[in-house]
Amino acid sequence: MVKIYGIKNCDTMKKARRYLDENNIDYTFHDYRADGVPESDAKSWIKELGTDALINRRGTSWRKLPDAIKENLDDNRALTLMCTNPAVIKRPLLDLGDRRILGFKPSEYDALFGQIGFG
Repeated sequence: MVKIYGIKNCDTMKKARRYLDENNIDYTFHDYRADGVPESDAKSWIKELGTDALINRRGTSWRKLPDAIKENLDDNRALTLMCTNPAVIKRPLLDLGDRRILGFKPSEYDALFGQIGFG
């Protein structure tokens, strides 16, 4: 089953969830704010996708961080940051079981879900 991670009120999340609903793709939604970010998940995401891809440096949450955090962000500090301030994680994060996909573009979802036999 597909699992999508993000924040309920995020506009991009709403678009991604609407896409999944309209294409009859079964999924579960994990809200970072309500459900938190399990450290084990964040570790595996960092290993698979890398800190640079996971951290949303264009978002308000990132811009509000002290420069000392932003300038010295290694994987260990990113892990702590993601677990304590999940709004800095790029969204949506789509978990397909065997791989994770960041962001939402309808054309990419079309190719992805057509390729793996969903929808």
